[in-house]
Amino acid sequence: MNTPTSLSANGLPAGRKRKSNHEPKPIVVEGRTVSGKASRSLSPTEHNCSICKDIGFVARDVPRTHPDFGKVHPCVCRADDVAARRLRRLHRMSNMEGLEALSFENFIPEPGHLSPDQSQSLKNAYQSCHYFAEDPQGWLLLTGTYGCGKTHLAASIANSLLAGGKSVIFQTVPDLLDHLRSTFGPTSEISYDEFFEQVQNTPILILDDFGAHSSSQWANEKLFQILNHRYNTELPTVITTNLRLDTLEPRLRSRLSDVQLVTQVLISAPDFRSGSNPMQQDLSTLAFHGEHQFDTFNVERGDLIGDERVGLKKIVRTCVEYAKKPDGWLVLSGTYGCGKTHLAAAIANHQSKTLMGDVMFIVVPDLLDHLRAAFSPNSNTSYDLRFDQIKNTQLLVLDDLGTESATPWAREKLFQLLNYRYTAMLPTVITTSSIDDIEPRLLTRILDVSRCKLCHIKATSYRGSHSQQKSTGRNSKGRDR
Repeated sequence: MNTPTSLSANGLPAGRKRKSNHEPKPIVVEGRTVSGKASRSLSPTEHNCSICKDIGFVARDVPRTHPDFGKVHPCVCRADDVAARRLRRLHRMSNMEGLEALSFENFIPEPGHLSPDQSQSLKNAYQSCHYFAEDPQGWLLLTGTYGCGKTHLAASIANSLLAGGKSVIFQTVPDLLDHLRSTFGPTSEISYDEFFEQVQNTPILILDDFGAHSSSQWANEKLFQILNHRYNTELPTVITTNLRLDTLEPRLRSRLSDVQLVTQVLISAPDFRSGSNPMQQDLSTLAFHGEHQFDTFNVERGDLIGDERVGLKKIVRTCVEYAKKPDGWLVLSGTYGCGKTHLAAAIANHQSKTLMGDVMFIVVPDLLDHLRAAFSPNSNTSYDLRFDQIKNTQLLVLDDLGTESATPWAREKLFQLLNYRYTAMLPTVITTSSIDDIEPRLLTRILDVSRCKLCHIKATSYRGSHSQQKSTGRNSKGRDR
């Protein structure tokens, strides 16, 4: 006779429990089925991780209706490995190969050889980039000449964000366009649509050397599509360029001018790679005036009468003081050969040692020729960039003002240049044979005694004079103009 089985309250035989729906399910890892429970034959002490038993993955104990039901997740013991793999993947996608060493730590925001204004602009750019790296919001536009530090700062932003686990793509614009073109090739590992979407929607995009690409209709259209999408979605974007906004394609210029989204930062520092203003090499002729120093100027000319000699000595003292601390404008007038070019060059030579080459000495007709040449399609430097470098150079010396061809274009360019420096109160030295030959708009600025010191040299020409012939150093000194 069968013995009655006692039943518990849940309807099961006494001593038996209903199987929980939340019991860990078997996990498939690399083709092997692994139980969610610990093996009875192994002790927890035999595993490095008591949670996953060294499998590396676990299934969460959740109801069937939970989104994570049946899914496996990396165990906490693999957190470091997962983070390292994520960083490696982000670095591969970021295109930062070769730029990993560029960081905020090895950037010099206040180098000692720069002028106060240049140093401040670099410090402001450094701080703006640091803030962006800490909280990437909106757009950041870095402008400045070649080699002023734009790429270093942009790469520092990228490396800082990558170190924090953020997804970043860094691309120089010419390379970006080349990559887009290459996706049409039969051997491309990625389709055009996939790569374009990746760039367009990456959480943070950094475009270096914007404007260095060939300006074809296709290139302009692709860049506009990318930036217009990111503009509309307000995705964080960093752009570096050496161009002025008014030279860019109108649609792009409009978006980059939006002060609500875009922070514009101008770096006025010169090229760090050359150690000086990059325009000096092909514009400034100061190198031809190395012998023109204050100690080679013959102020004791025997052919001068009393007032002429006294007046010349006074003007030399004025030039020496100006060279020590350039402030405002200094205009030297006088006949040809009286020494005004020698004194102007002596000022420039003295200051070039202090400003690390950020001094431009140029004859006015040559200046205008350089500006005209910049309009040529074969020119390596745009007109706007060349004009900006001239008008913003720390000390500008213009020799022979008034001898240029008096065309409307020439008069307008000179007025734009000098009016900017007059308004900005940038140190400027001008030599002229007669102020009567100067265009009236410029003359009113030269006659402003609050900003300009006008010195008229009454001495006659030194060249061929008895004083020059007696000078023992006439072959290497005293070639006054």
